[in-house]
Amino acid sequence: QIHYLDIVDCNAGDHGRPFATNFNPEINIREITQKGRYYENSTWVEVDPFSVHRPINYPEIGERESYLLYHEELESLVKHIPTIKRARFWMTFSESYLTHLRVLQNVGLTSIEPIDYEGHQIVPLQFLKAVLPAPSSLGENYQGKTSIGCHIRGVKDGKPRTYYIYNNCDHAKAYEEIGAQAVSYTTGVPAMLGALLVVTGTWKGEGVFNVEQLDPDPFLEKLGTYGLEWHESINNSEEFAD
Repeated sequence: QIHYLDIVDCNAGDHGRPFATNFNPEINIREITQKGRYYENSTWVEVDPFSVHRPINYPEIGERESYLLYHEELESLVKHIPTIKRARFWMTFSESYLTHLRVLQNVGLTSIEPIDYEGHQIVPLQFLKAVLPAPSSLGENYQGKTSIGCHIRGVKDGKPRTYYIYNNCDHAKAYEEIGAQAVSYTTGVPAMLGALLVVTGTWKGEGVFNVEQLDPDPFLEKLGTYGLEWHESINNSEEFAD
């Protein structure tokens, strides 16, 4: 039984730009500036953006300040794994990134409300997207790694158990292979592999499914062969002992 789930997402890379988003700025900025939200004891708890944070240690990277965000996969995970007592999502941001973001918010450039400019209606966030570097342009000079994983606590065979599964992906190696940075790589490969398992009949059934409802073994068996080698640690992590 899974009782506690903490999903951790660290980008410790450096693209050399003062400020940029790793994917569509409209989606990225709206996602991280909304209220944080997590699940605990059958209730959804809301917190102010960036108000809950803690240092988390990431393999091969070290300690990084990580912020509690709302990520929509929590919705289906707590539905399909009803033994979960608490589920949270954490993401890292540098102080420089947060400072730039606060300034942009303070001057209104993250707003999605249209304004009149010289007789034209424009959305500030869409204008900001137009002047920021395109995410696809970041890969060439990107250095460092991402680290994405799940810290899980629960019970197996009647005994308490902790489990940590994660992948680290190198930006420079991802760019060398496919011409894109590691955030794109770690987003695209799992989606491709899921589609492959569906079309080959490994994952099948009638209706609509989320991945946590399907057998993870064939997915994990192939994930490393497509460039995302994963690692696991059992009863060896006290990162989320609270």
